[in-house]
Amino acid sequence: MASICLIGCVKKKLTCKARARELYTSVLFTLSLRYAERILKPDRTFILSARYGLLELDKEIEPYDETLSSMSATKRRAWAEGVIAQLCEVANLEVDEFIVLAGERYIEFLRPHLRHLHEPLHGMPIGVRIAWLKKQVGEADDVEIVYL
Repeated sequence: MASICLIGCVKKKLTCKARARELYTSVLFTLSLRYAERILKPDRTFILSARYGLLELDKEIEPYDETLSSMSATKRRAWAEGVIAQLCEVANLEVDEFIVLAGERYIEFLRPHLRHLHEPLHGMPIGVRIAWLKKQVGEADDVEIVYL
């Protein structure tokens, strides 16, 4: 059984092509990635991207302006079906453990397909998520996140 972390993409991005792990620059994304890498230490980590679906951290991509928040439920369902197909290529949906650090729109149609699912941020508003993640990774509330 492998552990796989899925982190939701965010609106705030660099304006030039970059590795996915560096493209997304919001505090929420940065803390989610730190939490995954420092605390969870999963076997694999991917980004759930509104444009690319399942995205490897080191894949170089262009910035984009798409979000699941502006998609209809039909389009979000189709997006999720694409992500499930991508996940089937790299994971066993019946056996592997999935830890999702993403908003409801990113997980709503994936949830029924992931047998062993953990959502530590489920139901938390963004501000509470950020505070919780800061506490988990040992960041003080007054410490500013530095972007590389």
